[in-house]
Amino acid sequence: MTVHILRLACPDRPGIVASVARALFEAGGNILDNAQHTEPSTGTFCMRTRVDLPEPDAAAVAAHLRVAAPEVGGELSVRREDDPPRVLVMASREGHCLVDLLHRHQAGELGARLVAAVSNHADLGPVAEAAGVPFEVVPVTPESKPAAEARLRELVAEHRADLVVLARYMQILSPGLADELAGRAINIHHSFLPGFKGARPYQQAWDRGVKLIGATAHFVTADLDEGPIIDQDVVRVSHAVSAAEMVVLGRDVERVVLARAVRSWAEGRVFLQGRRTVVLP
Repeated sequence: MTVHILRLACPDRPGIVASVARALFEAGGNILDNAQHTEPSTGTFCMRTRVDLPEPDAAAVAAHLRVAAPEVGGELSVRREDDPPRVLVMASREGHCLVDLLHRHQAGELGARLVAAVSNHADLGPVAEAAGVPFEVVPVTPESKPAAEARLRELVAEHRADLVVLARYMQILSPGLADELAGRAINIHHSFLPGFKGARPYQQAWDRGVKLIGATAHFVTADLDEGPIIDQDVVRVSHAVSAAEMVVLGRDVERVVLARAVRSWAEGRVFLQGRRTVVLP
């Protein structure tokens, strides 16, 4: 038996769960856990299912579901749980987020496989290489940025990266590259996002899918720091905390928020819905 992770996003209607469960039962499957949500802003039904099946080939499972439950439609994907997504991490000189991801990767806590680390500086090379992760320096200047982004595209292809993580990578991706990586690039922002202006701030917060106020992990988009929010957290401070101490506390929050976002994405829990996300438990 092989554990597979099934993801489904489709227009909501009665009977979706029953159709999928019946198809999995016919394939000899045993559902281990299931989470679902209907997103009111889009009318989309989102579901993630872990299922134990005698069929080891994820593509064959997906093909069976499309035949056995054709009325479901929508976006359906299946992957083996023991075949985690491949992640390329980008960082600059601050290493706290990269070091944390490397540790979680080595400990088997990330739900993903770190296949490469890229930086515009050489500082973090020894850290990545000590963890057994290939490291490459791709310098970026205003003049060399097109060539640097071309090399990044090559690295994503060479390492077959499913996800790009900006772990305090202090460079702005061009709109073209951000669009190419839409839905598969995550950034950690060391501040509270978003900042709502004007009237109806609570409605704006709902529209943007705010989770918490604090360090923010979000999808990369062409609009700087405006991407759909995946995870957030908060740290409490008082008047006695200095700016330098806030930096130290903030780094802890950034590590945890980014790791949670990467793991949620890797485990198939994140569904992109316009400017919002659905993150299933």
